[in-house]
Amino acid sequence: MIFDRVTRIAFAVASAFLMLLAFGLIAYAAYEVASDLLTYSADIGATLLEAVGYTVIAIAVFDVGKYLLEEEAIRAREMRRADEARKSLTKFISTIAIAVFLEGLVAVFEAGKKDLTMMIYPTLLLLTGVLLVVGLGIYQRLSASVETEISDKDTPRTTRNRRSTSQANK
Repeated sequence: MIFDRVTRIAFAVASAFLMLLAFGLIAYAAYEVASDLLTYSADIGATLLEAVGYTVIAIAVFDVGKYLLEEEAIRAREMRRADEARKSLTKFISTIAIAVFLEGLVAVFEAGKKDLTMMIYPTLLLLTGVLLVVGLGIYQRLSASVETEISDKDTPRTTRNRRSTSQANK
């Protein structure tokens, strides 16, 4: 009981810290953009791209903090059903994949303006995003199959037979 409470508090503190860091990144990006705008800097385009990068990273960090808060501090339970785990992991990985894609896009623009030989790094980042999405799709497919098998085992035989018969008649 006391260990559970300490663990929940630790996750709450860690998630609050991550969320504060995310807000700090956004504030820093806004400060840099405002500073360049007020000084009429010639590098405003680079500053804007960096601000987009900081904002994307901040969103991913914030989402990780939110995930920890919701799943570990507030709910403080293990996921008992396969569909709960699938939905939670899908939401989390989707956010990370979006952040990777956006960061890759920003990196493409930066590399394209500076040195085309540096395009390999944004390309690898975008490929990583694609692999994340493909991996998530495979996970979705496999976990949906497991969920179907589990629900079929939990369903009484007569209900399954009626469901099979009604599906065959369609």
